[in-house]
Amino acid sequence: MKWYYREVCHDPWQADIVDGDIMVMDVSGCDVGILGSNNTLAALKKGCRGYITNGGGIRDTDEVIMQKIPVWSKFVSQGMDQTRIRFDAKDVPVAIGGVAVYPGDIVVADGDGVVVVPRKIAYDVAKYAHQELSGDKAGRRRLYEELGWELDATVL
Repeated sequence: MKWYYREVCHDPWQADIVDGDIMVMDVSGCDVGILGSNNTLAALKKGCRGYITNGGGIRDTDEVIMQKIPVWSKFVSQGMDQTRIRFDAKDVPVAIGGVAVYPGDIVVADGDGVVVVPRKIAYDVAKYAHQELSGDKAGRRRLYEELGWELDATVL
């Protein structure tokens, strides 16, 4: 099995992880568990902060959740990747959810979903997003105070 993972089904992109990277993976819609508890943890150790896939599923979900590894995937798939997929290229544009994602784009993700911002407009988007966030926090803080609720990090 070591030979297979070293020669056929390997993850050469893991060698180039820079602290803070989000891996955006296009697996051409294959129903296969490309991500699991082991390879996501190994990449986390190198600085990967999360994963987004357009089809390649996540397996070992209980462990990945326990390990607090952020993954946004179209589905869960127990199918292992042996013989189903192979590494093709890295640092190339991919399509995720109908959106073109280019190397270097800014990816922001939370429990509501994923937003991809082209690097060339990231400063302007960040400026307006910050204004929106500040206004939202102020409005919600007033409502917290009117309700007599304890202030939390979402309104400070």
